[in-house]
Amino acid sequence: MRLKAYVNSAGLLIVAAALSGCGSLGRGPIAVGSVPSDYRTNHPIVLSEKEHTLDVPIASGAHKLGIPVKSNIRAFAASYASAGNGAVIVMMPVGSLNEHAVKRVQAEIVQALVDGGATRGRIILQNYDASAHGSAAAVRLSYSGVTASTTPCGRWTDDLTDTVENRNYADFGCANQQNLAAIVANPGDLMGPRQESPIDATERGAVIGGYQEGPVGGRSEVTY
Repeated sequence: MRLKAYVNSAGLLIVAAALSGCGSLGRGPIAVGSVPSDYRTNHPIVLSEKEHTLDVPIASGAHKLGIPVKSNIRAFAASYASAGNGAVIVMMPVGSLNEHAVKRVQAEIVQALVDGGATRGRIILQNYDASAHGSAAAVRLSYSGVTASTTPCGRWTDDLTDTVENRNYADFGCANQQNLAAIVANPGDLMGPRQESPIDATERGAVIGGYQEGPVGGRSEVTY
């Protein structure tokens, strides 16, 4: 009886040692229920001042701007009106084959900017040497404005199949952050909510009155 008891104890010790040996081969405790990495921290959206440009090609025989070109210029001016600062610079080519054509449509370019929201007094016309730019040297429009951006995507530094730690890979969430930075209408909104507008007392009274009256055919029990 004593020998049998000894053999059973020895067997338990061998099994325990084997299990502990298997545990030592791993990387230690693994927290599979949480992902500590945050894509907003890895790819933060930063507000910075950048130059925005639009190149408007003008053919050497042009006498007026086309409708699509005017639309592009108005959209550029609208972006300047919402997020730009300083002035809108209009760089006119000089010395190119289309120099005279650019002068013919210069007034239309300025008018399209004004129609888009730019102030006439903040439009500055300048010239640049375009003798080496061919027959369709572009008119460059530019302004400086606050822009939302984040780090470039494409950092594939990790093996995506190595997921034993259940962590996000380096490029996770980058595209989402890039898209959010690109589509936000006012970059300042990313800093915090805007101030609430004043309450419309008339509209508020109508809403409260309708709530107190209740649905059609019955009266609400609310009396305050």
